Amino acid sequence: MTKTEKLIDKINDRADGMLISSDVNRLYLTDFDYSDGYALITKERSYLLTDFRYVEAAKKEADPSFEIMTIEKNTFSKLFDENNIKRLMFEDTRMSCSELEALKTRYPEVEFIPAGSIIEEIREYKSDIELQYITKAQRIAEKALDELISNLDLNMTEKEAAAYLEYLMKKNGADGISFSTIAVSGKASSLPHGVPRNVKLEKGFFTVDFGAIYKGYHSDMTRTFCIGKADDEMKKVYRTVLDAQSYAIDAIFSGERNCIAIDKIARDHIYGTGYEGCFGHGLGHGVGLEIHESPRLSPKEQADKYLTLGDVVTVEPGIYIENKYGVRIEDMVYIGEKAPVNLTLFEKKLTEI
Repeated sequence: MTKTEKLIDKINDRADGMLISSDVNRLYLTDFDYSDGYALITKERSYLLTDFRYVEAAKKEADPSFEIMTIEKNTFSKLFDENNIKRLMFEDTRMSCSELEALKTRYPEVEFIPAGSIIEEIREYKSDIELQYITKAQRIAEKALDELISNLDLNMTEKEAAAYLEYLMKKNGADGISFSTIAVSGKASSLPHGVPRNVKLEKGFFTVDFGAIYKGYHSDMTRTFCIGKADDEMKKVYRTVLDAQSYAIDAIFSGERNCIAIDKIARDHIYGTGYEGCFGHGLGHGVGLEIHESPRLSPKEQADKYLTLGDVVTVEPGIYIENKYGVRIEDMVYIGEKAPVNLTLFEKKLTEI
């Protein structure tokens, strides 16, 4: 089934169609990236609704199954009448209250029904082309990190290292960056989402968490290096994190699919090695058109949530010792039809710089 057919199947008899207002879900359904407008999906027809600025480009780039229309004063009234829309789903997790109230006021004859996360559930499955885009984004990111580390000037500041890495990703073909790059060193590496500082790279662990965007799809990876020599305790911390990740990935490759159980495998190893309380975030999350998607590998995930065919998830255990240092190692894993695939190829042995 196509993406719109999957959505119609999920809507079923609950509504006569769905209005999509968010940028990311419009892009997913229409294959066209536009910042102003809607997509309207009915049982029989699909519409891309925007303003004059985007119409010409939409005709060239959008999924041809969508009818492209300029939004005018009576556009919605006309479409609602033509398609006999009495009940319309909307993105309650993304649409603002004011936008919803405006729609209700203008179209009192239509019942607006919360859709929940039905599009996000469809997006969990990554098609072959989506997987290609994510993999390409990952290769761009890996090449950039290799160039950064190969040419790292220890007189750089953390901010300069982060900016250089982002430049390298774009030079290598990225359309953008997945999120603001984390590049923190020394004691600051104990901050899971530390912000690069305007200080020179400090001795100790150097954690780099970053990603590239290619054709709208994100990559996400983390590697931790050591500036200078690692002492025995640092090596133990690093080995513990690496083993925790290996055990979790091995479990996925062996058939474990329960999201809580996979998290527990890595967490139990870290806690059992003497670092209880030092791993405070979930083990992983889905990646796609957004950097954080469903499913989550986390003790907070629903008990009956399982990885399924087509999922792309991160596996990113860490140990963070306050005011001392931290280590995180992150790969992306794809749940393929024949077997899972680790999409991340970058070396994981502890590298001393």
